Amino acid sequence: MSKGMYVPKESQPKQGGAASAKGKVKDGKRKLVAQNKKARHDYAIIDTYEAGIVLSGTEVKSLRQGRASLTDGFVQIDGNEAWLHNAHIPEYSQGTWTNHAVRRKRKLLLHREEIDKLEAKSQETGHTIVPLALYFKDGRAKAEIALARGKKEYDKRQTLREKQDRRESDRAIAAAKRKQRGV
Repeated sequence: MSKGMYVPKESQPKQGGAASAKGKVKDGKRKLVAQNKKARHDYAIIDTYEAGIVLSGTEVKSLRQGRASLTDGFVQIDGNEAWLHNAHIPEYSQGTWTNHAVRRKRKLLLHREEIDKLEAKSQETGHTIVPLALYFKDGRAKAEIALARGKKEYDKRQTLREKQDRRESDRAIAAAKRKQRGV
């Protein structure tokens, strides 16, 4: 651009801004760290929620390495706050004396209405709150939790049977398509 030439403001390049300075674009993609597949087998999922997690620095670094386990984890509402218990986030390998406790309880960040709803529903018989996944979304650690009802043994067998039948039918369809192409 020459010095004396007028350029309309909307066609000028944008300056500054936190997103452009860092080069980050919020795309909403999830980077999965841990998943609780056993919970989906043992419980009938009624409703799911996304919650933020309050973590220390070494916990975040350990999660970024992709190391965590939710198999024994559960969520409890205590004093109008949601807490994640028994989630295993191993110590950070390069951490010093400031490392975190491996199975400490961690606060979950939810809206007041969500906490009230979860508390009311979880006090009904047979209902519980279980963690389904830990992941990073836009650089922040999140937990997917679910209000769930425990399955009976026959429900679990029924689910496995349906899964196996679906797999067999998919195989048969794929074999028929292969045979049709080969002819």
